[in-house]
Amino acid sequence: MYIQTVIGKLEPHELGVCACHEHLYVDLSRIKKDDDTCLEDIEVIIEDLNSFVSLGGKALVEVTNDGMGRNIQKLVEISRKTGVHIIASTGCYKDPFIPDSKLGWDRDDFGEWMVDEITEGIQQTGIKPGVIGEIGSSYNEFKPIETELFYGAIQAAKQTKLPLSTHTTLGTCALEQITLFQNEGLPLNKVVIGHQDLNVSDDSVLEVLKSGAFAALDTIGKENYRTDADRIESLMYFLEEGFEDQLLLSGDLTRKSHLKRYGGQGYDVVLRTFVPELKKRGVSSAVIKKLLVENPQKAFSIG
Repeated sequence: MYIQTVIGKLEPHELGVCACHEHLYVDLSRIKKDDDTCLEDIEVIIEDLNSFVSLGGKALVEVTNDGMGRNIQKLVEISRKTGVHIIASTGCYKDPFIPDSKLGWDRDDFGEWMVDEITEGIQQTGIKPGVIGEIGSSYNEFKPIETELFYGAIQAAKQTKLPLSTHTTLGTCALEQITLFQNEGLPLNKVVIGHQDLNVSDDSVLEVLKSGAFAALDTIGKENYRTDADRIESLMYFLEEGFEDQLLLSGDLTRKSHLKRYGGQGYDVVLRTFVPELKKRGVSSAVIKKLLVENPQKAFSIG
């Protein structure tokens, strides 16, 4: 078993405290027409990431993929300058962020391309992704190209054994994603269903967890969507139901305004504010270690 980072392979126990769903170098402005959705200032990104490191952060899963402004060389630079283990991604996001060059692709096209990136490296760099993600469905539906993308991602995951991390728009279609993976025989212990802290139904998230998949509570600090106090209530419920081994935490920063320099929550939000609140609620150090360290080791290991 190993974890693939942009610098090379790690033993799973070397990963450390890991944010399961982040963006370091990302540009969504092509679609969103908003300069705030472009994170490209390396020095400011590193400055913010150093706060995460100062609180014990060691690693993150960088789910920026093709069509989202992915730049694998920049991720290597950030990793070397901060010492943070960065797991890069292959795949595409969702409609309408899929690159124009891939809009006519079917599942086999997507699958073959992802396998090539996984085995040969991203864009002829030789730098390999460690996760397929974030593969997304739209709000309460799968657009036709998203369906092809999901099937292609499943093909690649089954062939290469890489973990698969998803995007659910505002938490929707989580169970539909699970059903698709089950029907295709994809092992769910290597699947991370994203944005489940935005799922309006805690019982729906429980069904995700009962399937054996990981559920990511990964928009922590984005209180315009939901308060962190409400996120904690949901997390406490999932813990009480016995799913401490399948939960992951992160903040999903995608905007300049999410960085601390510009008044945002920063990459350290989970460690700085969320974890202390969990401790106040009586969550043990052993369980917190599972959420931050042991569960990411399991979710993102290969082999």
